[in-house]
Amino acid sequence: MRYCCRCVIPDTRPNIRLDTEGVCNACRTYESRGTIDWAARERSFRRVVERAKSHSIGYDCLIPVSGGKDSHWQVATCLEYGMRPLAVTWRPPGRTELGRRNLDNLIGLGVDHIDYTVSPRVERVFMRRALAARGSPAIPMHMALFNIPLKIAVRFRIPLVVWGENSAFEYGSVDEADEGFRLDSRWLARYGVMDGTTARDWVCEELPQGVMTPYVGPSDDELAAAGVLAMFLGYYFPWDPETSLKVAQKHGFRTREAGPKTGTYDYADIDDDFVSIHHYLKWYKFGITRAFDNLSLEIRAGRVTREQAIRLLRARGEERPVEDIQRFCAFIGIAQTRFFEIVEKFRNRDVWQMRDGKWTIPDFLIPDWNWT
Repeated sequence: MRYCCRCVIPDTRPNIRLDTEGVCNACRTYESRGTIDWAARERSFRRVVERAKSHSIGYDCLIPVSGGKDSHWQVATCLEYGMRPLAVTWRPPGRTELGRRNLDNLIGLGVDHIDYTVSPRVERVFMRRALAARGSPAIPMHMALFNIPLKIAVRFRIPLVVWGENSAFEYGSVDEADEGFRLDSRWLARYGVMDGTTARDWVCEELPQGVMTPYVGPSDDELAAAGVLAMFLGYYFPWDPETSLKVAQKHGFRTREAGPKTGTYDYADIDDDFVSIHHYLKWYKFGITRAFDNLSLEIRAGRVTREQAIRLLRARGEERPVEDIQRFCAFIGIAQTRFFEIVEKFRNRDVWQMRDGKWTIPDFLIPDWNWT
């Protein structure tokens, strides 16, 4: 593993590359923000808004929301620009009480809302099969949260889908597309965290084609025929977790009082008990925890130094979400011993080595790490 000399991200993280100076492409991308004319981007967004309004037959835009801080930022921004949004949520099977309260608060800002619930039986089977086959129980989540909003936009002929941050841009992509990082099938295939699969790849006796309907989205041609443009708000306005948090809190968003379960943010990943499993498995696959991602963003924003980040990483350890693993196993119907048998199969042997009876990572960023 090679680590960025500016942040703490290693080159094992998907789509991360280090240049000849040892700087990762995510840091280089963040560096390029200084050359962006944000006033011109805001004017471009106004044109996007006018286009949406001129093509609207009811709702001007659709906003995929979870109830989190970015959802509040997206909704508040679109309302500020005079748009009529339809908010759409894929209801996670592990929705938390705090997540429910924040989502209710978001709806109260003044939007119509669809809470789309997939059959728990289908999600249980799909998550169990995705864990066993790909070591990624979040594949159903990503398929649902990307495809359901797009499908509804086509059916309602809503001209604009407004996503928040472009995770590809913030975590490594160096390619900017015109018109706000248009989200299309190419973007989903590379950055959609679906392990290169589509819903059709998971059709089987337990998951016949009909029950997979929620996970199948419109094609690029269908989006174009319906006049639907899907883009990222973070293209037009400089996305930052602290900035969107302040906007969200101004509008009633609440953070997790007990502190973060994974990572360093007490306001992230708080609506779903199972998303922590997705982040935890990065430890096996890439040799990083959620805190590596969070702290790299904080380093780029200048709020912590690299040395401070390393101290925080050492203090947080591997961040095993014990209670969430228990809840997740109970939901999909397997024993915890079976869970760890499965995830062990996906430990990256190019990263990990067995030493003195313990799995360790050679030349790890933190030399005195407690390998348990």
